[in-house]
Formats: sequence, C-alpha cells, structure tokens
Amino acid sequence: MPIIDLESTTSIKELLADSKDGTVDVDPNPYFQRFALNTSLTLNYGIRIDGSIDDELLKEIVTVERAVSNFRSTSNNWQDYIPLLRLWPTSNSQSVEFRERRDKYMSKLLEMLKERIANGTDKPCITGNIIKDPEAKLNEAERKSICLTMVSAGLDTVPGNLIMGIAYLASEHGQEIQARAYEEIMKVYPDGDAWEKCLVEEKVPYITALVKEVLRFFIVIPICLPRVSIKDITWKDSVIPAGTTFFMNAYAANYDSNHFKEPFEFRPERYLDVADGTGTPHYAYGAGSRMCAGSHLANRELFTAFLRIISAFTIVPAKDRADDPVLDPIDCTDNKTSLTLDPRPFKVGFRVRDRAKLDQWIRESDERTKDL
Repeated sequence: MPIIDLESTTSIKELLADSKDGTVDVDPNPYFQRFALNTSLTLNYGIRIDGSIDDELLKEIVTVERAVSNFRSTSNNWQDYIPLLRLWPTSNSQSVEFRERRDKYMSKLLEMLKERIANGTDKPCITGNIIKDPEAKLNEAERKSICLTMVSAGLDTVPGNLIMGIAYLASEHGQEIQARAYEEIMKVYPDGDAWEKCLVEEKVPYITALVKEVLRFFIVIPICLPRVSIKDITWKDSVIPAGTTFFMNAYAANYDSNHFKEPFEFRPERYLDVADGTGTPHYAYGAGSRMCAGSHLANRELFTAFLRIISAFTIVPAKDRADDPVLDPIDCTDNKTSLTLDPRPFKVGFRVRDRAKLDQWIRESDERTKDL
C-alpha cells in the first residue's frame, strides 16, 4: 500500500536522523503515533500531517484522543452500571473541554478536505467520496461518526502494539528474536528487496508470528467495549436474559493457559506451527461480528513496520538504564484505567545495519510516493 510505504519510510528516515546514526537514544512513541494517525487521515480525508513529530496538530490530536479514551473506559463511568447515579450527574469540566478541542480539529480536517474538493486538488478518500456522491444517504451525524472513528481507531491500537513490540525487541530476549527475524527475512529476500515486497506480500512467517505475539502479549484494549444480548442465552443451568450487558475480558483470553502454553512468556514461535483456520490466534481485535473492522489494515501496518524496522536497524537498550521500557503487559501502560494501552515513555537505540542499503531503500520509497 502506498500510504504505508510513505508513512513507514518517513518514520524510519526521521528515526535515522534523530538518533544521529544510532549514537543517540530516542523515544519511538511519537514517530509511530504519527505513522498510524497519518495512515488513518490519508484514508479518511486524503490529508496527512507533513510536519515533524513536534507538529502542533499531531500533538493536539494525540493528547485529546488519549483523554477521550480515558473518559470512555469501562471502569471510569459508574453511572453506566448504577442507574441511580444518573439522577445526580456530575459536572466534568475536563470532558467538556476535550470535546470542544476535539470538535475544533475535526472541523479543521473536514474544512481542509472541502476546500481541496472545491479547488479540485483533493485525493481519493472515504469522506471525500461520501461528500461528492449525490446518492450517498449518510446524514451529517453519520459522517461525523465515521470521521471520529477513523481518527481515533488508528491511535487506539497500532501505535501501542508497535511501540511495545519495539520495547521488547530491545530487551535481552529481544536480541535473540531480532537475530532470528533478520535471518528469516534474508532467507526469503536474499537480494535485499524485502523493503518493497513487504508492501504487497507476507512471505516471512516469523514476522507474521512476531506480529501475532505482540498483539497477544501487549493487549491494547484489555476489557472490550460492552455488548448487549438480543436473546436469552442458556449457560449450564442458568438463563441469561436478553438485554444483558456483556464485557469481554480480552486480557484474560489472551493469557488463558488452556489455550496458550506458558502465556506469560513472549514467544513468537508459538504461532509458527499453528495452521490457518484453527481458531482465533488472539483477542486483540475482539471477536465476532463486532470485532475491529480495521484488523486487516492494522495487520498490514504492523507487518510492514516490523519487517522494515528490523531490516534497517538493530534495536538495542538505551545507554541510561533509567530509560528502559516497562515490559510487564499491565504495568507498561501509563494509565491502567484507560480504555486502551498508553505506553510509558522510554528510549532505545537504533543501530543501522547497512547505511548504504538503507539510503537506497529510502530513495526508492521517496520516488514511489512523491505524488501522495
């Protein structure tokens, strides 16, 4: 996908520059927050944030979406479960503030798109197609809902998994995983064309297994959003009536020792001997008809990013051990009551494997994506 080609190359190019060829440790968080956000913005608006990781719009969207995720948490809204509390609604000035800040940048993004449509400079995108389609039957509220979902969903999942995957690769065990991953990449692509081929194919099983294990181990939404049953359900000797609210404990499912041998061990190899179609490999995307609609895009983003990062760099621990990441799947998040995983800040080193080859890959990607 050209979008993923552009965004992964941009992130790696800036990591290369900011780490000063691997001599300076960096925090990967903002680079891959932008990677995921720009992918969503391009799909939905045909717009991307061109600035650096210090871009004010980027920082504003990340800050506000993290706050909104906290407000939406299944553990932070007691009035959702105790109806009596709704008689005394609390005034939450913070939620009002963040809603207004969110409305501001959502309106800005939409106006930017409308202006491009008027000038004939817009690029194919979801919202643009809806606006220009005279037969589109979506009202303003429905269009707004789509836009909100596209902006927030990308920041909810992909960055957390990608960032914590990088964190683990910098660990002692992660060095072994990197070595094997690089070896497997070179077996499949001995001519060094993995950088381009990973955009259209997925032929390195160990990288696919690594992605699945990152998704399982670092579950980004531990308690999924609620669902309501539409009919009575018989379970053992009990009947659960229609209208009952259910929460899926995705964390518990991903660490179920009946399904995963040694679940608290990070082992990509567990997925290498599992045949396709043998069941749900993990519950990072939820399950059933309401599972994450963007799971295929997320998998493609993660596969491409991990393959390119490992091809370009050896990830090593930070020189100052105080900068080491927290690798516990619960303690690694900055806010345990938030709906989604928010990795604690940390730093790692990115040592270039082959500077000449990396420069060539970047030049080729820049040429392919120059019109995006």
